[in-house]
Amino acid sequence: MIPWIDGTAPFPPVESALRRPNGLLCAGGDLSPERLLEAYRHGIFPWFSEGEPILWWSPDPRMVLFPEELKISRSLAKTLRRGHYEIRLDTAFPAVIRECSLPRPGQDGTWITSEMQQAYVRLHELGHAHSVETWIDGKLAGGLYGMAIGRAFYGESMFSRITDASKIALAHLARYLERHGFAVIDCQMKTAHLASLGAREIRRRELVRGLETWTREGQGPGKWPRDGAKNLFGVDNT
Repeated sequence: MIPWIDGTAPFPPVESALRRPNGLLCAGGDLSPERLLEAYRHGIFPWFSEGEPILWWSPDPRMVLFPEELKISRSLAKTLRRGHYEIRLDTAFPAVIRECSLPRPGQDGTWITSEMQQAYVRLHELGHAHSVETWIDGKLAGGLYGMAIGRAFYGESMFSRITDASKIALAHLARYLERHGFAVIDCQMKTAHLASLGAREIRRRELVRGLETWTREGQGPGKWPRDGAKNLFGVDNT
């Protein structure tokens, strides 16, 4: 059994999360900005399907990408050098999260419910949630969105309409974060896609210990500059 939280009740300690399923911590609460910010500061995130109560997770181990450890394959490096795309920040957040919510092949539904979309759009309006967008020929070809608190970025989801469009966005995100003094990208769950880009697993306690410091450092919330991530790989991506 997991605890149920109501109102402003605090989250239980992350150490009490289940091992199976890995990281399930508690249920209940809401998706208010205050609740979500408190969750992320402690290494907790929401993940549930339509019709389920809000479920909160903190898996151990935890997949993270340290920006300076980004790995770029030869094929991706070639794509970045070609520069046939444009990178924009925070210009189409609702469109990015909507694209991320579409079921993948073989999936029946999505965890990015309409309730989740509304919550993160509100966080974007408050300057906490951000989108990194890959535009090709004037069309949104791929991208990602996530949360920034202090020097920590929390990746939520990504999508591609064109091959490598999400990898392009992640590469620019990592370089942008590195240049702005961010310490970590919390990738949450292990995937081969993220591992190929340099993400690795660490113990949850290491992440939580780091977040205690990182979330209190750096800049406060605010919209990222549209062209803030261009020309990071020797090409003027405009």
